[in-house]
Amino acid sequence: MPEVTPIPLSRLTTLRTGGLPDRMIDAHTRDELVDALREVWADGDDWLVLGGGSNLFVGDEPYLGTVVRVLTQGIERMPASRPGFARVRVQAGHDWDALVAYAVSEGLAGIEGMSGIPGTVGAAPVQNIGAYGQEIVQTLIEVELIDERTGEVSVVPADELGLGFRTSVLKAHYGSAAERSAVILSVTLELPEVGDGARPVAGAQLRGSLGLEADASVPLAWIRERVLQIRASKGMVLDPDDPDTYSAGSFFQNAIVSQSFALTLPPECPRWPVAPDLDPVLVIPLERFDGYVPAPVVVESHVKVSSAWLIEHSGFRKGFKLPRSRAGLSTKHALALTNRGGATAGELAELARYIRGRVQSEFGLLLHPEPVLVDIEL
Repeated sequence: MPEVTPIPLSRLTTLRTGGLPDRMIDAHTRDELVDALREVWADGDDWLVLGGGSNLFVGDEPYLGTVVRVLTQGIERMPASRPGFARVRVQAGHDWDALVAYAVSEGLAGIEGMSGIPGTVGAAPVQNIGAYGQEIVQTLIEVELIDERTGEVSVVPADELGLGFRTSVLKAHYGSAAERSAVILSVTLELPEVGDGARPVAGAQLRGSLGLEADASVPLAWIRERVLQIRASKGMVLDPDDPDTYSAGSFFQNAIVSQSFALTLPPECPRWPVAPDLDPVLVIPLERFDGYVPAPVVVESHVKVSSAWLIEHSGFRKGFKLPRSRAGLSTKHALALTNRGGATAGELAELARYIRGRVQSEFGLLLHPEPVLVDIEL
């Protein structure tokens, strides 16, 4: 068992918070990861799986359990089930942006808009990561995972993961447990083979973010370079020389609200329609059918609204800090809470609570944190 001397979680998370765990295991191979998890689960220890540490907000106290670091690496290219596509199977500990760089260099499209997102591949489906109109749900085929309840390894199709806006059945949302307690071992994507030449850019949101006309054609490498520039300008690419990158990315999710509630917000608040779920198929057993078919249930459509706009228009400028606090809003992006140097988890939580309260008071909407919270409350 590759047990190592524990390292404070403040050195392993991008928010730079977290105490020293009781125990730490570094899993460099798939088999080491499977063995480590089975042992920890059999012992009944509290446990935390750690990849890049970019979507975690950890409390200040020592972590009373075992941290399993997922350090597995590797990309395997495989034939796809349809012409013009390729499948890639990627180990969970592989760096996400390194995967995007590989795909672009191989002329594989579909994830170039997610360049620069920090973290590991195994965490991507848990969060259903996305940017500029691309989400992993659009290219994900399946994941290999190990289930805590049984200790069994299985391959699970993407459509069984409950992938939605920054969510899945594997994600522990603030205040609730994950629907399924399992750890991803590898991820399989299916990507179009488009080569390295200029091509039309699919997706109005991606084109708009890149400043492209509807008929513009550019190479994948150009898209990746431009996305990295945009993210860097917002402090969303890890840079040890930039305090704005000591964050968990967007600390608050963009809010999904009903269309009727969206109408109560100022008209200048940016908003985007959310594709409605298809009506479920109604099945009436023949022996119970009396000739009457009930009317379909009308479901109100939903709207995604800009939480950054709500924060700024609740009186918070970029770079805002509470008095004597070492935590602050990013100077580049109002959604990011940053550690300006030596901030405790308590200071960051205090700032998050203050922002949530003001936004709720101004607009009647309670913002939800995007990172997973460990041993910390808002």
